[in-house]
Amino acid sequence: MNITSEQPKIIVIGSSSIDLVLNTAHTPQPNETVMAEKSESFFGGKGANQAVATSRLGASVYFIGAVGMDPFGQQIFRNLVDEGVNVSYVVEIEDAPTGTAYVVAAKGINSIVVVPASNYYLQPKHVEEAEKLFATADLVLIQLEIPMDVVEYTAQLVKKNDKKLGIYASPAKPLSSEVIDTASFIVAKSNELSIIFGDEPREQILRRYPNKLFVRDDTNSTTYFNGTEMKYYRNDHDSVSHKMGMGDAFTAGFAVALCHRNNIDDCVKFGNDVSLKVTKNRGSQSGLPYLKDIIEG
Repeated sequence: MNITSEQPKIIVIGSSSIDLVLNTAHTPQPNETVMAEKSESFFGGKGANQAVATSRLGASVYFIGAVGMDPFGQQIFRNLVDEGVNVSYVVEIEDAPTGTAYVVAAKGINSIVVVPASNYYLQPKHVEEAEKLFATADLVLIQLEIPMDVVEYTAQLVKKNDKKLGIYASPAKPLSSEVIDTASFIVAKSNELSIIFGDEPREQILRRYPNKLFVRDDTNSTTYFNGTEMKYYRNDHDSVSHKMGMGDAFTAGFAVALCHRNNIDDCVKFGNDVSLKVTKNRGSQSGLPYLKDIIEG
């Protein structure tokens, strides 16, 4: 694994939210009421998670997103600034509250309901206003908790500026051939491949996108096809109980390793190492490691 003295410049375009977590003995069934043992709140949203993650891993990060003009929005602003993320292109939406996610956490299983709110008010024009950043960026990261026209427009700008594009295809939605072709890498959950790529066998989909598609499972495992053979990498420990944000952490780690011009195998390993660190803390961002945490083991 090679970490150069250069500081990668990464643009993250995506969602931000406040995650409200209810800890229960079991997941409520239809028409059932359960009592929560406690409630907690954390910073979240797939875009903000990746912005914080890449910043902690030594990148110079610009975040493009949308928050409401409310206390939650101000908290997100302050948190991103505290994490060293540039928020010059985060827009405040007057007509919608800040995004929230409601999480029922029971016995290591999370049931999540996301209210996109202001995140769905992000528009291509907001990305266009930041176009000058693309010329000097090393990589652009995007996820699917924002409108698809923003995803499509971002891919166009990336292609125009001949830059790398990383996509965490979650929550799963179909991706156009143009977006897939433009992407340098795509991270997807194993149980959502058919939504993104169509109803084909998993191995057939992987073979179609060598060294581009990386399929993730809850066990912190990553499967990909390197053009010759299927590759599988897994690292976990006995106490993988906090699984929120693992996909974002992997994507951020992979992106940073790629910016430092590592080979694909090392990018996958680094992404898995970053993802594993997240499982030791509650909340999508609280367990995100700093570069020294990974390098020093």
